[in-house]
Amino acid sequence: MTESLVPWMISLFQGSISKEIIVFIISLFPILELRGGILAGYALGMEFTSTFIIAFIGNILPIPFILLFIRYIFKVLKQTPFRKIVLWCEEKAESKNETIRKYAYWGLYLFVAIPLPGTGAWTGALIAALLGMDVKKTFPTIVVGVLTAGIIVSVLSFGLLGALGIG
Repeated sequence: MTESLVPWMISLFQGSISKEIIVFIISLFPILELRGGILAGYALGMEFTSTFIIAFIGNILPIPFILLFIRYIFKVLKQTPFRKIVLWCEEKAESKNETIRKYAYWGLYLFVAIPLPGTGAWTGALIAALLGMDVKKTFPTIVVGVLTAGIIVSVLSFGLLGALGIG
């Protein structure tokens, strides 16, 4: 899904805002997150370092708000027409939380770090918040997971292994 959404978002914004802002906006979105931002930066011909930093900041920015406020927000939204969306989000988070329950913070790290569909900082933060995990431990765990995912995606998209003569 990321592979089809990123080009669409690039075409939507390109020409009206800078490449850097496009990467930042894409990285803010759930589903796309840092992975989408790095792919967008690569597709836009941006330099690796600036792409990585912008995508990282865009992906991390919403996480403290999710960790601190999502339970309250969901409680309020359940009383509105958004109830079905909230229940869907909770169900999706519940279906993904077995690893995190089993391995706690290591499970959260792996869940965020391995760039697969349905994983990432947003879902990891949602699961952690719904499980009542300690925010002071959860946020740094998610940061390190996002950094790891960023390195993996960067190696794949920017071809750093080939540039380093590895592989």
